[in-house]
Amino acid sequence: MRMLEKEEEEGDIQVSWQDQQNINTFSKYNAKLQDLEETYDTKKTEKEYLDDLASELELADEDEPVGYRIGEAFVSLSVEAAQERISNSQVELEKEIEELKSQMDEAAEKMDELKKVLYTRFGNAINLERE
Repeated sequence: MRMLEKEEEEGDIQVSWQDQQNINTFSKYNAKLQDLEETYDTKKTEKEYLDDLASELELADEDEPVGYRIGEAFVSLSVEAAQERISNSQVELEKEIEELKSQMDEAAEKMDELKKVLYTRFGNAINLERE
């Protein structure tokens, strides 16, 4: 056995009320960022499906109606009407993806600010990195 050097000792670090508020805020942003990333991935995949569908409809016969899903039901639409609806859905989805990206960037920026404050205060005694 040996005695720990002063630098090796991990003393109890006093956590102030403000420190705890910063930790809680960081945790909230972290949870929000995870939710936003999941939603972003889902929307991105949906956008890819719509892009593929739009490409397939370009090859479809103009005279035959296509099945288009609205909610739980399928309706027959002309190829032109289906393409228009898909185009509108793509534009709407792009806007949603951009908004999600903006919210993710904002949350990440605020988390970085809190990381600086908390790492300055607690050093290696706190782990704020995502796994």
